[in-house]
Amino acid sequence: MARSARIASAPISWGVIEVPNWGLQLERDRVLAEMVSLGITATEFGPEGFLPDAPEDRAAALAAAGLSAVGGFFPVVLHRDAQDPLPSIERELEAYVAAGATTLVLSAVTGEAGYDGTVQLTEAEWTTLLGNLDRALDAAAAVGVVATLHPHLGTVVETPEAVERVVAGSRIGLCLDTGHYTLGGGDPVVFVEQHAGRIVHAHLKDVSLAVAARVRAGEIDYREGVRQGMYRSLGSGDARIGEIVSALRDAGYSGWYVLEQDTVVENEADAETAFDNARRSVAYLRGALGEHDGTAAA
Repeated sequence: MARSARIASAPISWGVIEVPNWGLQLERDRVLAEMVSLGITATEFGPEGFLPDAPEDRAAALAAAGLSAVGGFFPVVLHRDAQDPLPSIERELEAYVAAGATTLVLSAVTGEAGYDGTVQLTEAEWTTLLGNLDRALDAAAAVGVVATLHPHLGTVVETPEAVERVVAGSRIGLCLDTGHYTLGGGDPVVFVEQHAGRIVHAHLKDVSLAVAARVRAGEIDYREGVRQGMYRSLGSGDARIGEIVSALRDAGYSGWYVLEQDTVVENEADAETAFDNARRSVAYLRGALGEHDGTAAA
């Protein structure tokens, strides 16, 4: 099977997530082996506990599976003046150095569990957030890692307006998550056209806008939206993934394309569906990037 150095995956596509009571958390060996079986060469770390905590052990676990490290999603409170995020970020960066990972994906969480709450920041909190983003960027750069901010539903940076404020007020690059930016009310294609130079990482999700509308309206919570199929295999939803990939390529984007689709796994049938969706998504993405390896999308 042909393998791409630009396509990576994340354990969340197999339902492995930091949110308590989300669902069945599949064993590490199974998840990593299924990634490799799809021709994936690199992965994000996943939540705390999925890989070993010790930096050298984390690197060894990935190497044993035949995968290199991209980096990972790191939720952290960044807007509270009395809560310095740098110590936890610097501890996380130790694992990046050990594993040769290059991209720290920060999520500016509210401080509450899960992704169903919302917080409106004061001007002082915005000042703290933007300052901490630049501090995180510099701390990561000091050890050869690129820090990026992931706009995310249920965090303090979820809407296009909040993203624009980050673009204007901070030096940090962005992780374009096609699903979350769409859920936040934005158009990822337009964002790429306007801010391609700020995109340093890409999380690819396809979206059912019908289910997403119910989540935004508060009819169902975020987890239930995911369980009901809010995220679809790439190319089968409403997020215009093909156009987004084309826009990124046209803009000269050279970073990772990460298959990172939130999934709820409650039983073996769900686990098999998650793997099949990952297979379909990888095949679609290879086609969108002009790569062909014979992996069927059907």
